[in-house]
Amino acid sequence: MIEIPGFFKTMLLEQYEKDTVNMIIQGLNQKKIVTLRVNTIKSNKDEVQQELCKENIKFTDVSWYKDALIIENVREEKIQELEIYKQGKIYLQSLSSMIPPIILNPKPGENILDMAAAPGGKTTQMAAISDNGAFITACERNKIRGEKLKYNLQKQGIASVNVMLEDARNLSDFFSFDKILLDAPCSGSGTDNVFKKNFTKELIQKSSKTQEILLKKALKILKPGGEIIYSTCSILQTENEKILEKSLKNTSAKLVPVKLSEEILCLPSKIKEVAVIAPNEMFEGFFVAKIVKRD
Repeated sequence: MIEIPGFFKTMLLEQYEKDTVNMIIQGLNQKKIVTLRVNTIKSNKDEVQQELCKENIKFTDVSWYKDALIIENVREEKIQELEIYKQGKIYLQSLSSMIPPIILNPKPGENILDMAAAPGGKTTQMAAISDNGAFITACERNKIRGEKLKYNLQKQGIASVNVMLEDARNLSDFFSFDKILLDAPCSGSGTDNVFKKNFTKELIQKSSKTQEILLKKALKILKPGGEIIYSTCSILQTENEKILEKSLKNTSAKLVPVKLSEEILCLPSKIKEVAVIAPNEMFEGFFVAKIVKRD
């Protein structure tokens, strides 16, 4: 059992019942399964399954997402050796990470902003869901990460994305989008990041400030009637529920219930409309909220 930082356990106990905290800690310590997403712009599920079978790689379907597969008998390194990986026909991605684009449901012709896009898993997934038909603006403030984003877009055959090397907090208020994905920078408290040296109280505080600024910016540049998906790989209220409460106060925006498969175990939340996914072998701890801006 990996030791959990004391301050983090204290924060969890302030938020959840003791039994729930124990379940969270156990889940954080579990080795995650390998999952991938079929890139439907370059391939299809049948082709990918055939190639996996040729390599004696066992897999199972994901009931709530037809383009996802669970890999049973090899790790990521083996998948990365496959031609279907090198050709961009598949993308290694956690199940939790696949959920926000599914909830956003991008459609052809829609003008969409991805506010913190690199390395591009959710960006490329949104492009695939819309069959390369959505007009996506992908923001990334870090130049190196921006180059990684461009590489992944090219590798996956994405033609509908404009990359902006820009901090989304500084976007002009004259922009206007139908839908916005804000997969916000966070502490990573729902993932194995909690065991790294850089997981500190200061990181959580810094992340919270950034998240609030980003969400307020998103609300400004979202069209009336538009939708925002706010997500993090954190399970702490200070990065999730409290950010929503601060940012939505005195606005015309409202939360819409996030509906997930009953197979996905969720943690309790003081906001009934959101989903807080519990960390375990199958999923990273994750937070997802859907916001609609009223006319």
